[in-house]
Amino acid sequence: MTPTQATARITYRIVPVKHWARWIAAIATAAVLTWIVASFAGAQIDWPTVGEYFTFPAIVSGMGITVVLTVVSMLIGIALGVLVAVMRLSSNPVVSGIAWIYVWFFRGTPVYLQLLLWFNIALVFPSMGIPGLIEGRTVDIVSPFVAAILGLGLNQGAYTSEVVRAGILSVDEGQGEAAKALGLPGTATMRTVVLPQAMRVILPPIGNETIGMLKTTSLASAIGASEVLNEAQHVYLVNNMIMELLIVSGIWYLLAVSVLSVIQYYVERRFAKGSSSKALPLTPWQKVVWFFTSRRSVA
Repeated sequence: MTPTQATARITYRIVPVKHWARWIAAIATAAVLTWIVASFAGAQIDWPTVGEYFTFPAIVSGMGITVVLTVVSMLIGIALGVLVAVMRLSSNPVVSGIAWIYVWFFRGTPVYLQLLLWFNIALVFPSMGIPGLIEGRTVDIVSPFVAAILGLGLNQGAYTSEVVRAGILSVDEGQGEAAKALGLPGTATMRTVVLPQAMRVILPPIGNETIGMLKTTSLASAIGASEVLNEAQHVYLVNNMIMELLIVSGIWYLLAVSVLSVIQYYVERRFAKGSSSKALPLTPWQKVVWFFTSRRSVA
């Protein structure tokens, strides 16, 4: 028997690696989740009331206001963020200084304080408008809903401006120089060359900011805006079902965040096409299919 034939007769036994740390972590996590579920199940919570008030008209209307506040505030924040980011990158010291002061102020003060300031702005400006043409009392114009939009939108603009500025700086300078060589003006270069390439860097944090904004709208209840948490508080102050109504609000928030997370995932996937030679990550459904097919065949 030749050495090659002897080697061919040798059989090897494949011993899978035992991941003891994974099992310990999984058991500990399962134990904690079981304890939490058992605690809620054994607590004095009227679960039928949770289901009853989940579609309560005031709660559904409040969730609609929450979504509107999120969308409008983010639109204002994105528009201001792009404008302020471009101003920060300007070579004009006055323009960049104004943008810096804006970011410094709105990032340096709490959102809660800004909401209260806008809600009580009538104490500083009793009337608003153009004298002699359009003028009205500030207390009538700046309602709780308007104050919430102003407070959330302006605050978001400061944070978004830093995200956009980072995205613009991530684009190679040669792209802008090539656009200038082709005769494109500065605004066209920014709009058609720089910003489209910066979107891959801008979108992930903007998606996170949108999800954060959805939850930050709960602070608007402090100034009487009729969002979902404020409506839930109105209900449980009447029927004293505090925990039940808070659970209803939590479920609505989780549903909305889940929808936004799915949208963010596919938008990021859309803009990631062609960004590099790497293959796009699997979608959640593709991961499920892989787990039950390819993974088993590989094993």
